[in-house]
Amino acid sequence: MAFALLQRSPSTWRRAYSALPSAFYTDPARRNDPAVCTTPNLSDVQWQQLDSALRVDQAGEIAANYIYMGQMAVLQRDRAVKPLIQEMWDQEKKHLEVMDKLQIQHRIWPTLLSPVAKVAGFGLGAVTALMGKEAAMACTEAVETVIGEHYDDQLKEMESLPSDHPSIPLLRDVVREFRDDELEHLDIAVENDAQRAPAHALLSSIVGAGCKVAIELCKRI
Repeated sequence: MAFALLQRSPSTWRRAYSALPSAFYTDPARRNDPAVCTTPNLSDVQWQQLDSALRVDQAGEIAANYIYMGQMAVLQRDRAVKPLIQEMWDQEKKHLEVMDKLQIQHRIWPTLLSPVAKVAGFGLGAVTALMGKEAAMACTEAVETVIGEHYDDQLKEMESLPSDHPSIPLLRDVVREFRDDELEHLDIAVENDAQRAPAHALLSSIVGAGCKVAIELCKRI
């Protein structure tokens, strides 16, 4: 059932999202109504856990797309780096498409910080790319390190969710696949001179700390 839902066209998802009643997001009984919700019979605590996880994951994929967009805007003429950035960006586009569908399927209210994620992501990607391709790779290394750890933590937290629920096994598989993709991006960045970036340790610390703050904010807002 969950796999079938993920195959629906974008226009179908947009119509479904626009049709959702506003009361759905504030009424726990409404959230667990099988007539309108594909994730019934979760406790309030479990619902909040799912809500927080999908909201922050969607925001993270938005930011990642804009980071690569910013890098590509600056480094698109670099024949060595462009294919690497494009490959990673293409994967992030697929991640975001899945997260958008899951957000609608589970009736999760998106973070209010989405516009900030777009601007900050593009700015981070562009600025580090202007510092040089090594700095762009260092940015990717730092971001994907934090995201990989974040997805690992989510997988542990999801162990408390009911495995017999129709959506939970799929969610675990999605998070596990995305984590592996992000760690692959980390390896690509390291293999392409990320650690040769000027002030690598400082840059990594700043970017990593920013990502951690963003994750905590998006969980709540």
